Amino acid sequence: MTPQREVRVAGVLGTLAVPVVIVGLVIALAVTLWGRGDLNRLICDGDCGPSNVIAPRELAIDSSPGSYALAKPTSTGPVDPARLSAAVRPELDSPVLGSHVGFAAVAADGTELASSGTGAYAPASTTKVLTSFAALTMIDPQTRFTTEVVRSEDGIVLVGGGDPYLTAAPAAKGEDRVFQADLTTLARRTAKALKRAGDTDITLDYDAKLFTGPSASPAWEASYVGQNITSRVSALWADQGVVDGIRSRNPAESAAQKFETLLTARGIDVAGRPRSVAADPDDRTLARVRSATLAQIVERLIRVSDNEAAEVVLRHVALADDEPASFEGGATAVRSALEAADIDTAGLLLHDGSGLSRRNRIAPVTLARTLQVASGSARASGLLADLPVSGFTGTLVDRFGQLTSALGKVRAKTGTLSGIHSLAGYATDARGRPVVFAVMADRSDKGQPFAAQAALDDVAAAIAACRCG
Repeated sequence: MTPQREVRVAGVLGTLAVPVVIVGLVIALAVTLWGRGDLNRLICDGDCGPSNVIAPRELAIDSSPGSYALAKPTSTGPVDPARLSAAVRPELDSPVLGSHVGFAAVAADGTELASSGTGAYAPASTTKVLTSFAALTMIDPQTRFTTEVVRSEDGIVLVGGGDPYLTAAPAAKGEDRVFQADLTTLARRTAKALKRAGDTDITLDYDAKLFTGPSASPAWEASYVGQNITSRVSALWADQGVVDGIRSRNPAESAAQKFETLLTARGIDVAGRPRSVAADPDDRTLARVRSATLAQIVERLIRVSDNEAAEVVLRHVALADDEPASFEGGATAVRSALEAADIDTAGLLLHDGSGLSRRNRIAPVTLARTLQVASGSARASGLLADLPVSGFTGTLVDRFGQLTSALGKVRAKTGTLSGIHSLAGYATDARGRPVVFAVMADRSDKGQPFAAQAALDDVAAAIAACRCG
């Protein structure tokens, strides 16, 4: 006869076993759904940010220290070009895209899979793909840009080093990690150094001469600067040249004036008004602050399509290639970076780094090949992980909502100007085969911009749904 205590214990264990099994099944299901990316829509409302979105397993990017690559397909065999072309053709023929539509797709190994349309197209913000690729390949991605104060014969000089995300005040807790340098911290360090030297009566000038050429591209619409749409490019600014909601006519001077106010609040008497000067390279540094890394800067400018940051980065690309730090010098350097990587540049015309110019021209194959080459580059492979995720991050956060088969399963950079729409990135077909693509339309119906964007999303969704093996 089984003792009563043993019966009671067995009964309790049996009672516990059922919920334990249920919990285990729930956990296993959650892990599976998490790994597939099916829980993304429950994670956040709005832009999740790349660190909060789990890419579906077939869209994941293989990573190792300092390197990313397109994930290996979950099924064997290459993509069938004929099946891929058949899948996207109906979407490319959408009337809302207009009469000039281009498409290119390549496999992870660079094999051309499909193309349609001829020539080069106005790219809008997909231009930032080329700018970012050039930056990551020509400059160490861990590079930081320094804003400093130096001691001159007459006083001190605030020297801009081309930090696109320098702010006036320190970043709030939890804010984007790209905001790592600020004028408030620099003023505190400068005031401390001056007081230590017993020098609290000074003059303040500023040096923004790292960049050259016009601060606004001659190829931009005049309204971009005049109507507060974009800032003038400068090697020295705070909050990208925005002061009280208005873009400054002289961002460097405005930054120096703000710095003067911060110094005064810390017991430093500043005589006169800040002037534009060229600091002596031999001047002693009193204090400095350093930007986020180039890799972090590129991640944000790609995710949110930051025009101002792209133009600053373009000038750093120019400097890295020994070109003048201007629109023209940057465009020359970007072309050099693409040609050095054996990327087709036929038809390429660049007038800026952001894509604001309607006179830019890029062929779809150039965009697709740039991303494909980046995936195999030790320096530039992070660009693949920077691309917004369909429905969840950056400029794709409000797109693909009705395309459930592609929601969270496409990574791509958008491009949008009136009558101009483009999308460049990668997706995987229904069997997990990666397809790097670019689709561009620069004569679309200006009265239906959202319909045109949706038509491009349909192209990407067709790739994701295609059984293209």
